Amino acid sequence: MKTKQPLVRRIIIAFTLMTLIVSGGFSLGIVGIVHFIEEHLVTQHMAEELDSILQKDLAQGLPPRLDAKTRLYASHIPGYEIPANFIGLEEGFVEIVDETGDYYLFILDTPQQRFILVQEQAEFEARENALFNVVFAGFILSGLVAWLLGWMMARTVIAPLARLAQQVRHHGQLHTLAPNLAPDYPDDEVGHVATAFDETLGQLRSSLERERFFTSDVSHELRTPLMIIASSAELLETAELNEREHRQLDRIKRASAEISELVETFLLLARANTKQNPLSGNATLEEVAHEQAKRWAPRFADQGLNFRLIVEEPNDMLFHGGFLSTVMSNLIRNALHYTAKGEIRLLLSANGFRVEDSGQGVPSAQQDDIFKPFVRGSEAQGEGLGLGLSLVKRICAHQGWEVRMYSLPTEGSCFEVTLS
Repeated sequence: MKTKQPLVRRIIIAFTLMTLIVSGGFSLGIVGIVHFIEEHLVTQHMAEELDSILQKDLAQGLPPRLDAKTRLYASHIPGYEIPANFIGLEEGFVEIVDETGDYYLFILDTPQQRFILVQEQAEFEARENALFNVVFAGFILSGLVAWLLGWMMARTVIAPLARLAQQVRHHGQLHTLAPNLAPDYPDDEVGHVATAFDETLGQLRSSLERERFFTSDVSHELRTPLMIIASSAELLETAELNEREHRQLDRIKRASAEISELVETFLLLARANTKQNPLSGNATLEEVAHEQAKRWAPRFADQGLNFRLIVEEPNDMLFHGGFLSTVMSNLIRNALHYTAKGEIRLLLSANGFRVEDSGQGVPSAQQDDIFKPFVRGSEAQGEGLGLGLSLVKRICAHQGWEVRMYSLPTEGSCFEVTLS
């Protein structure tokens, strides 16, 4: 599993763990060596001392010469009887630590009897415990020192990378006059990352610039023919037309108004910067909804569909009318394309609005891609390029709104827009 810890913390943890493993290995080695020396050297010393007592003292009928911390016991020598707590022990070296004290025992069995040489080890045990305490303290201290050194090293090593990350997060890097980052770094791994970032950012700047120029140029060039179409339609209204011709003229006027609205939206998206202050609001949600209901009512009537505008909760906040109108219009048009019969509902709430339809719905396999450009559902009716929902998603991201799509429990789909 990939870790999500900060890089500095990972370096500190790795450095500290490495030190703890190494120092722990040395500590365990010291403890093992002490026990090895304790068992083998003490065994050898006591065996030599017991042999000396048997050969030089007891063999000549002399009492054993022992220091104050050493005692001798024998199974068949009067005055040297073996204590009860030492009976039953195996031959060889034995270490005993109990409430009576700490002892080393060396047991020797001969054909005639058993000899036990006992040495008090309280002083040795105290020194051994002191040594173990020092080793443990050194282990803890090495861990703390490793953490401190790891922190200092990480801060020093990561400083260029942290500075690069801070510069990358800086919003001004998208500006065309922002300086490149690579000249501030040496020709190492961090410098290579800075160079790659500069190259990628340059490509992104060029792409954004081309998009702004293309959108603004196309929108600007479309304004003149749209004005001609709109003025021509106004002149036609003054002429004597029959009912069929009036319907055709209304369609021309609606199409011209829709294109003009899209042109204005594209211009605003091309000129606006999402990091700047949001555009001031000039329309309420209900105003835009009633305008859209009036605009789309004839289209629904022509196709035999029922359209309902339902105000669930009031919302008096002001929003950008052009953007909100475009979003709502594209969602209503999308519902119209996916609904062959039944009704379409536009529901207003305190947080936004929903567009619900009674159509076939969008298959679950296509729901993740429905907001991508040039993607249309398999059940879509009428003409279209699949750009409407993509535009909705882009406007919502630009304004800080949220749009999501889900299937209704009975039938149809729901597109919900949360307005901030």
